[in-house]
Amino acid sequence: MGDTIFGKIIRREVPADIVYENDEVLGFRDLNPQAPVHVLFVPKKALPTLDEAGPEDAELLGKVLLAAADYARQQGLAEQGYRTVINCNEHGGQTVFHLHVHLLAGRRMSWPPG
Repeated sequence: MGDTIFGKIIRREVPADIVYENDEVLGFRDLNPQAPVHVLFVPKKALPTLDEAGPEDAELLGKVLLAAADYARQQGLAEQGYRTVINCNEHGGQTVFHLHVHLLAGRRMSWPPG
């Protein structure tokens, strides 16, 4: 699972506000939310960045995105809308090197982001 903070959350070594889980994906609230709803969805398999994903990871990547969409529907966020973001590497804004999808909702999003 990797030795990042997300790997430790997956292994339950570090507490987190877990809001979604299935066999391959974990979703938990971001500690530094950028919107009223800010949940991170991570694959339980350690995958440092999107750039390091290969064809063998296609199904898992799809499952991470579908988990975010499933959560958004369950929480009544889908009708008004939400944003999903994947940051890749330092200049892309990635600070934890375990691939993750940010789900942001609960307010109108603008572009470009602040």
